[in-house]
Amino acid sequence: MNPEEAAELLAHCSGYDNRNPSVAAAQSWAAALHDLPLDQDTRNAVAAYYSTPPQNPSDKLWILPHHVRTLRSKIRSARLENFQYEPLPDETPAEYIARYRGQVQAIASGRVAPPAGWLALEGGPAKQFMEELEARGWEGNRTVPDSDEEAAADTVRRAGPLGVQCPACHAAIGRPCKTPGGSPKQPLGKPRPKPHSARQRAAQGVPEQTAEQRAAAEQAIKARAAAHLAQHDDDIVDAEIIEDAS
Repeated sequence: MNPEEAAELLAHCSGYDNRNPSVAAAQSWAAALHDLPLDQDTRNAVAAYYSTPPQNPSDKLWILPHHVRTLRSKIRSARLENFQYEPLPDETPAEYIARYRGQVQAIASGRVAPPAGWLALEGGPAKQFMEELEARGWEGNRTVPDSDEEAAADTVRRAGPLGVQCPACHAAIGRPCKTPGGSPKQPLGKPRPKPHSARQRAAQGVPEQTAEQRAAAEQAIKARAAAHLAQHDDDIVDAEIIEDAS
């Protein structure tokens, strides 16, 4: 941008802020914007600056060269949002650099229309990979419930014992089991390093025993213990009492 173009840009700015351009101002703006042309993007940068209200409504907007440079760069970068280089087969590194710069400049300047949308990824994960995820409790294809009732019935599933509510301490899904009792710091009890056995059985789908079944199992254990003691009762040697010689 030369002083004559800078003077034209300052005249364009005066339509917004009623400034009085001068020769000194044109020369200063030309020095600050020496590498920018006076094109439509530069004029649009001025319009973008004055179309944005200041943080303090009482402040007066007054554009400076660095505002023009920054906003012009944003305008041109927005056109490159979905840009993807289109290579040629067997091109050399020098050809790649020249073509890449040419495509970027053409789209950034607006001479070539920018890409309409994002490129879509084709294909999907391997079947074996999806099966391994599903075996670990992943449900990536779950649908969003249509009502609050369906959402309440839809429980969070996790792999392992934490995926079910603990039958022993009633710890919620995803929460660790608790030890009995509590303290002022942990009123619900201290978290257990391992889940309760009942929770592990529930996660594995093993049905919990009833009170009658547990009583029968305890009786069977006591009967086996009594039979074992009766079988080895003769092997127990009476203790020999040694009197103190003194």
